[in-house]
Amino acid sequence: MLKHSIWNLLQKTFQSWNEEHVPRLAAALAYYTIFALAPLLIIAIAIAALFFDEAQVRTSILNELGGLIGANGREAIEMLIDGARKPGAGKVATLISIITLLVAAGGFFGQLQDALNTIWQVKPKPGRGIWGIIQSRFFSFVMVLGTGFLLLVSLLISTALAAAEKFLGGDIYGEALLWRVISSTVSFGITTLLFALIFKVLPDAKVRWRDVWVGAIATGILFSLGRFLIGWYLGQASTESTYGAAGSLVALLIWIYYSTQILFLGAEFTQIYAQTYGSDITPAANAVRVIEQECTEQEMPNKNQSQDS
Repeated sequence: MLKHSIWNLLQKTFQSWNEEHVPRLAAALAYYTIFALAPLLIIAIAIAALFFDEAQVRTSILNELGGLIGANGREAIEMLIDGARKPGAGKVATLISIITLLVAAGGFFGQLQDALNTIWQVKPKPGRGIWGIIQSRFFSFVMVLGTGFLLLVSLLISTALAAAEKFLGGDIYGEALLWRVISSTVSFGITTLLFALIFKVLPDAKVRWRDVWVGAIATGILFSLGRFLIGWYLGQASTESTYGAAGSLVALLIWIYYSTQILFLGAEFTQIYAQTYGSDITPAANAVRVIEQECTEQEMPNKNQSQDS
């Protein structure tokens, strides 16, 4: 019975993922992420640098990302960060750069919000005015700061674990494996928390925390498995020899594209789970459901029809 329920849940999730053209949404967000990634990382580094040495923070972040996406992707991210920063600029230029970074980073979460709204088939109410737009984008900026805070927590925990491992010793294989398991568990927990915040805060929808945590944990598991598969693929694919100087950027784009698909697959799973076993996902006070005609025009199934009838 349990196996049948799980299989039915997964089958509906993949069917919805295919019918709603999620790869197309992932491709659009991946393209936008390339331009927003450097501002996001610069803001995160700036927040973490309040407590750590900036050079150390930058190196730690690049090393962590390099472990996920390989040397080519790390090189591309480093070039993006260096290109976005303006050392030695005047106060006015620095202020303009900060505003530009915040707008670009907030715009990324705005695009992510629109994509999640599409998947969950909700949309902001028409004619909500300037205040409604500002309120919506405010949550995007909250996510920017939240991401930086989670990075800070991750660095604090990683530093504490490294210090504990050095103090207690980890030369024996079993002890080294234990510290690796602890580090991976902490990383999984932080990633899951980030997914939970994305599902709860960003979309213009109301969803119970119970359903959010189920979806976030499932997405975290998918992401943990997927990053190893993506890393293996990038290690086998010769992007540098195929694309030349653009090989690093292509490797980064591939990683972002497939990671975004995993996030959206998790969003689909969260919706199907909430509709089947949870409390459903309903529009927020400032939003409405996408009607059947709009679903038809976008070549998407109307998952809300069966729920409302």
